[in-house]
Amino acid sequence: MDLRDSSGVPSLLFLVTEDWFFASHFLPMARQARAMGLDVLVVTRVRNHREAIEATGARVIPLEAERKSLNPLAVVGQLAALARILKKERPAILHCIALRPILVGGIAARFAGMRNRVYALTGFGFFGARRDLVGRTARAMLRGVLRGPLDGPGTRFLFENEDDAAALGLDPKGAEVLVVGGAGVDPDAYPAAPLPVMPPLKIAVVARMLWSKGVDLAVEAVRRARAEGADVTLSLYGAPDASNPKAIPEERLRAWATHKGIEWHGRTADVAAVWRDHHVCCLPSRGGEGLPRSLLEGAVSGRAVLTTNVPGCRSLVRDGVEGIVVPPDVGALAEAIHRLAADPALVARLGTAARERVLEGFTEQHVMDGVGRLYAGLLAEVPA
Repeated sequence: MDLRDSSGVPSLLFLVTEDWFFASHFLPMARQARAMGLDVLVVTRVRNHREAIEATGARVIPLEAERKSLNPLAVVGQLAALARILKKERPAILHCIALRPILVGGIAARFAGMRNRVYALTGFGFFGARRDLVGRTARAMLRGVLRGPLDGPGTRFLFENEDDAAALGLDPKGAEVLVVGGAGVDPDAYPAAPLPVMPPLKIAVVARMLWSKGVDLAVEAVRRARAEGADVTLSLYGAPDASNPKAIPEERLRAWATHKGIEWHGRTADVAAVWRDHHVCCLPSRGGEGLPRSLLEGAVSGRAVLTTNVPGCRSLVRDGVEGIVVPPDVGALAEAIHRLAADPALVARLGTAARERVLEGFTEQHVMDGVGRLYAGLLAEVPA
């Protein structure tokens, strides 16, 4: 089957639930595909980021989907609409980003007779953060589906950490697997600036305000450390995600900000400025991450990282090298904060190593090079 459009150019179709997510993380992949001469399509729920996506040369195709909705009729309608898009556009490669698009896209691809699929798992979400029977069962079911009816000879798996590959029973070094440094980061956009004067130790969390991100753990750990005499402040940057069941209510965020030494600033458009004004990048995630962009941005800015021993976070940060890695526990976080607040030289050393770590393998260019090789391999298998 000829998978070229009317101009003779093979196409790549990205499927992602939200346009903001694609715009914030995956524009470099679209640019890489365009640089390879591919026609790029992005199928997504369109809100405020169409122009940013189209600026890469990609074409945006709207597809409504609500992430937190499990309405069977809505899912069936989305499947049917997507199958029609695939049959019309006949992309050479379907690149599905995150769990729901992987499941919906994989099924639609089978209906449309598509062979070449990239399943980009950006973490297991709140299922990955759960360690109970529900979480274990959900992960086992996902493994059965992704390695069963949605797998095939033209399927490639794209991960942001080796733990997630292993959780699906895949060899992280296998031919059908590519592990990349998250979405990567542009070092030029986050230059390493001199550290602010200490004390106080200034910690920031830049993330969506979700319980799964451990924002509450950071708040309680800083409150405990301050009560025990540490000179430390905490700044929270980010907003609740209304489509995520783990969103922290705005009332709770405002209540936390009434405590001395803790501020909630809401969403910021200038993350680089945040890191110029802080010493430590903190993300005490409970799990379910791919590789958090927040950690990449803080690390490449030359800031020490305080994070938790969960997949994704521990892929970037080595305890005692680029930062401090602890269990997702208030006591352990508070102890680490004391250690950092008492040792400015340690904060500086960890920050320098953090930037070097990113430059060695976690930049946008590293990710684009890897994904480019993945696309090239699949295209080589497309019939002329």
